[in-house]
Amino acid sequence: MTRSTVDGPRPVRLSFIDMFGLGLLGLSTRKMRAVLSALGISLGIATMVVVTGIPASSQRALLEELTALGTNTLRAQPMPRQDKPVLLPEASAGMVQRIGPVTAVAQVANTHARVRRSDRIDASYGSDLTVLASSTGLLETVNGHVQSGQFLTESSQAFPVVVLGYVAAGRLGVDRVLPGDASPAVFIGDRWFNVVGVLGPMPLAPEIERSVLVGWDVARTALAFDGHPTVIYLKAREEAIEDVRAVLPATLYSEIPGLVQVSRPSDALAAKRATQNSFAALFLGLAGVALLVGGVGVANTMVISVLERRKEIGLRRALGATRGQIRGQFLTEAVLLSSLGGLAGTALGVLGTVGYATSQGWPPVIPMTALTGGVLAAVFVGVVAGLYPSIRAARLTPTQALSAQ
Repeated sequence: MTRSTVDGPRPVRLSFIDMFGLGLLGLSTRKMRAVLSALGISLGIATMVVVTGIPASSQRALLEELTALGTNTLRAQPMPRQDKPVLLPEASAGMVQRIGPVTAVAQVANTHARVRRSDRIDASYGSDLTVLASSTGLLETVNGHVQSGQFLTESSQAFPVVVLGYVAAGRLGVDRVLPGDASPAVFIGDRWFNVVGVLGPMPLAPEIERSVLVGWDVARTALAFDGHPTVIYLKAREEAIEDVRAVLPATLYSEIPGLVQVSRPSDALAAKRATQNSFAALFLGLAGVALLVGGVGVANTMVISVLERRKEIGLRRALGATRGQIRGQFLTEAVLLSSLGGLAGTALGVLGTVGYATSQGWPPVIPMTALTGGVLAAVFVGVVAGLYPSIRAARLTPTQALSAQ
């Protein structure tokens, strides 16, 4: 352990590999205790991964449900006026699309046409249904879906086909559209339109449920539609939804922005943000408790190890080992012990999180901070937990250590 020079014995400097070998030797000679101690820290780290992964998975599922309620959706339309109706520009959708945070835009327009089940019904018959010209991106923008058949496409915009809202389909006696069967038809204006789809319920746009949707182009040619949209639907990034709402009126009607009415962000957005904040606080609290439990276990193991190995410490000191080498040996053991437990705990936590999330039908989410933080936290806990035992071992003199019973 020492090297003689003309000035006297000089301690041999141990390399990192040598110190690593000494620390690993201490663990390998007490395998069962090392396994049990590593199990303690692994359970702590696994708990940290699980208590971050499972709530994160639950949060992702909840946020997806809240997003489906329209947290990032706005609706704009002209305010009603008796004297001179406000006409939105025909290029409204393109104007809104140029707003940076906007991700999707759709528009509809009231054609003021009447829809009937048959041409034999009197033209003055009021079905309380609205015939709307619709852009093709409507369903994506308002989170709608087709219950049967298909929605309007770019290729069908100019043809006399319609898609019925959920309520409109019931009133017109069209339950569903089946592929291969003859398409049912409804009479709009003075011509027949084939029904190609029936929509499901649309809680974000209930007015669409009571509507009959036709293509934008066919509405111009067959229904005398003037091309001015009456309602604009849009999606935007949630963090910028208030900013988009503020500039939307001036974008659509720069002459008098106050004549454009814009819906306020959904109350679900506030609930979503509150949910994110509460989950973040929960993550920190539970992870801290798990790490504290694992750190106490490692510290206890290392203190007992020092007490049991006093003779070994005394013998090494008598052979010339310095206090720093003794301190480094026990600190390395503690870090290795915690690191092995951290790796095993991270793997257990990932498996537990994925298994539970899958059983609940949630999308499995493992925060990257939990994966990297699990191992790093284990190393940190090992350093902290092994600091006192290593200092205590280094303070033992050869005579104190060798005389221990």
